[in-house]
Amino acid sequence: MSETTVGEFNRTKGKMVDDFKAIVTDADDLLQATAKVSGEGFTAARAKFAEKLTSAKTSLAEAERQVVDKAKQAATATDDYVKGNPWASVGIAAGVGILIGFLVGKR
Repeated sequence: MSETTVGEFNRTKGKMVDDFKAIVTDADDLLQATAKVSGEGFTAARAKFAEKLTSAKTSLAEAERQVVDKAKQAATATDDYVKGNPWASVGIAAGVGILIGFLVGKR
């Protein structure tokens, strides 16, 4: 995938995680607000909702852990490549810098 596609994917993924966190927080607030409401059916529904909310929080924590682990692996791989190929890394960085300079200068 190109760097633009990867960047867009990461931004979308980050927004999705943020949105999911907001939903979980709002659901938790709703659960707390309805704690004093009585009724057998409502109590059962609230208990089921609380179980689902706990499951969603666990899933979110696991997804975040996986993202962090993959980011660490990518950083380690990049670091290993740069240490193993320092001149290639300098050349790539210079090429990217020249390209960015050309694109900015063209505007």
